[in-house]
Amino acid sequence: MSAIRVRGFALPHGEPVDLFADGDRWTTDPVPGAEVVAQGWLLPGLVDAHTHPGAEQPGDPLDHDLLREHLHQHVDAGVTAIRSPGLAADPPAWFGTDPDVPRAWHAGPWLAQQDQFFEGWGRRPSHADLPAVAAAQARRTGWAKIIGDWRVGDDVVPLDVLTAVVAAVHEVGGRVAVHSQQADGGAVAVAAGVDSVEHGMCLDPALLNDMAARGTVLTPTLATLRNSLAAVREREDSPRKRWYVEGASAHPGLVAAAAEAGVPILAGTDSVPHGRILDEVRALAAAGLRPHDALAAASWSAREYLGLPGLVPGAPADAVVY
Repeated sequence: MSAIRVRGFALPHGEPVDLFADGDRWTTDPVPGAEVVAQGWLLPGLVDAHTHPGAEQPGDPLDHDLLREHLHQHVDAGVTAIRSPGLAADPPAWFGTDPDVPRAWHAGPWLAQQDQFFEGWGRRPSHADLPAVAAAQARRTGWAKIIGDWRVGDDVVPLDVLTAVVAAVHEVGGRVAVHSQQADGGAVAVAAGVDSVEHGMCLDPALLNDMAARGTVLTPTLATLRNSLAAVREREDSPRKRWYVEGASAHPGLVAAAAEAGVPILAGTDSVPHGRILDEVRALAAAGLRPHDALAAASWSAREYLGLPGLVPGAPADAVVY
């Protein structure tokens, strides 16, 4: 692409900017011949911080053609960076690097306990091996993803095991993301000092101040959980139905309380269909977050968490213009 120029009012501060790019970095130095491609309200490129592209159904193998298709759906929605806390397999070399797909952070395949999680997905090391396996994954990619709890009544990952995982991953400079949708699993994740709690349904509100103090992130995937609620309400009564209805119904209030307590919130959409990040922004705002903060969770705050600067000289030339 030839040199480009964007100008307008840049969020989060709303000050006027005039940015040029001749390559992959913004500059305020005029670039001869740069074409003005957009002007208006400028946002740092959007982020989907919890997405699992490359497979249509749980347990499906990673399909490289489908992976690129899903990533293009993200780009069409304005997403220029993703975090995939769990993939069906290690991704190809072009993942996160080719110019037509978002920048990407990932945790490789999920790490789960025996007899838990979707058949065909993830690895299931023993409790004794889990810290070393997680650290090896984080050394490669920067992240490890643990399934902290699964079905109603399943055992959660024991606190001593998850604490050892966190220590081992932090030792190699990585971060730990934990899937949690049960109260006990959420309590263990927070006590172990994980870096991010994914979903967080049924999380005890009494833990929010501790999360805020530790800097533990919550990625609530609120829109996905909310959208499934009506169908689950129509099912026959069961412990699983009661768990989901109670947890998903309370989830918006929990997310609002988390934000109020100072817990960092990231916007994520979970799975298919892809390209729905604005649905999550709207869901966060509907739950009670200020619109500015709901948008931050999918833009400048999420980018900062991933180490990506916003609309400043030297930053990656990512922007969405309205």
